[in-house]
Amino acid sequence: MSGIPHDHYEPKSKGENWIHSRLPVVGLLYDTIMIPTPKNLNWMWIWGIVLTFCLALQIITGIVLAMHYTPHVDLAFASIEHIMRNVNGGHMLRYLHMNGASLFFVAVYLHIFRGLYYGSYKAPREITWIIGMLIYLLMMGTAFMGYVLPWGQMSFWGATVITGLFGAIPFIGEGIQTWLLGGPAVDNATLNRFFSLHYLLPFVIAGLVIVHIWAFHTTGNNNPTGVEVRRTSKADAEKDTLPFWPYFVIKDLFALAVILAVFFAVVGFMPNYLGHPDNYIEANPLATPAHIVPEWYFLPFYAILRAFDTEVWLVIAVNFLTGGIIDAKFFGVLAMFGAIAVMALAPWLDTSSVRSGRYRPMFKMWFWVFVVNFVVLTWVGAMPAEGIYPYIALVGSTYWFAYFLVILPLLGVLEKPLPQPETIEEDFQAHYGKSSSTDGAPAATPAE
Repeated sequence: MSGIPHDHYEPKSKGENWIHSRLPVVGLLYDTIMIPTPKNLNWMWIWGIVLTFCLALQIITGIVLAMHYTPHVDLAFASIEHIMRNVNGGHMLRYLHMNGASLFFVAVYLHIFRGLYYGSYKAPREITWIIGMLIYLLMMGTAFMGYVLPWGQMSFWGATVITGLFGAIPFIGEGIQTWLLGGPAVDNATLNRFFSLHYLLPFVIAGLVIVHIWAFHTTGNNNPTGVEVRRTSKADAEKDTLPFWPYFVIKDLFALAVILAVFFAVVGFMPNYLGHPDNYIEANPLATPAHIVPEWYFLPFYAILRAFDTEVWLVIAVNFLTGGIIDAKFFGVLAMFGAIAVMALAPWLDTSSVRSGRYRPMFKMWFWVFVVNFVVLTWVGAMPAEGIYPYIALVGSTYWFAYFLVILPLLGVLEKPLPQPETIEEDFQAHYGKSSSTDGAPAATPAE
């Protein structure tokens, strides 16, 4: 696997050989868990196991919750209350599921930003990046449909607003919206559709995760230097790598334990901190909440959606040039989905020959501005669309697109990178190879 020379599974008994010759599943598992891994990986590479845990947690808790949930507009809210009050451990299962979604998105955002900083999207890992973006899109769809299921005020009106976006598509939008809703408005057919898809999509995500892992096991892991593992010989590869088991497995499990300690503290002591109080009010189509907001992990893109209103000159120009076909509402929809699309196109938009941001001084500055911009957009998305907030959202949205469409392509031409290490071993020795003691004795080689 990964084209890196290393030891492969060899059956040691007749029984093992019999199984291996007919179904080499043990060999596949061995090669997966013993894959040579760059030994200079830092703590930003722990989010993979957190994401795997979150997916398993969401599927297991979701299956149990579905056993007690009733997907009907007259009964859905009451069934949630039944789970919370009458089902043994039901309140804990629901809070694990609710907050598990938040942990899922925290981990995926950190995972994505790590990939953007260290250039994990660059050749030969473009397919891995694209599959990751597909997983992210499916996560967003699954989370949105799950938010509708409790049938509270914010669930109902959030579904009304978001599905209404499809109606903005010229010519075919109304038909798509009706098909999605199962009727002219958010009603029982909508709830049934969303429940079915919310139950199904996590298993699709699990399948894509397997393909995602397969993809980066084929190309090999990236690392903080962006320098590839040497494949000239097994001896050279061993100087750059360590087997995933036990070194990185133990490291990942330790990180997971620390993160879960914080997660369970939130679940136990402040489970509703990230939720909206209006969702504990049963859905009422005749009473619109004063301020409709999605869950926090949608807020950056919600801010981008709202940023392009009828007063923005670009929207006015596009509306004029298209004869009114692309209005402000449709432009906002295009911008929201376009923000994800440009991120998916990063492998082709970044023209630099240097993979890791560690050796790109100009890139570092623009990247951290991008991170701050993401946080600002998250904050603005939760604010009312009035006063100064739309202007902040417009500036933040403009920078989002400028970062991918202008800055990344130009940096590849203008930036002068810093010297890179020749090998991963060289970088590892520079950080961990020498003892800090005064006698100058070499330090023991650490696992990380």
